[in-house]
Amino acid sequence: MTTPVPPVSEPDPSALTCPGDQVGPCATCQRKIQKYGRGGGPLCEWCFRSALEQWGPKVRHTSTRP
Repeated sequence: MTTPVPPVSEPDPSALTCPGDQVGPCATCQRKIQKYGRGGGPLCEWCFRSALEQWGPKVRHTSTRP
């Protein structure tokens, strides 16, 4: 059984454990997440889960930053 998705006004758990300068919006739902720095990504936990369901287990974030 999956947990229900909290409202977008609540941040992703990753945003609660990172420095404030690494917090940014999820690319899909605009929820606050750890978007920058080591361990950051463009999607919150729930949007990433949705992407996995749509695209399969090979979906992953690849950094395009030099």
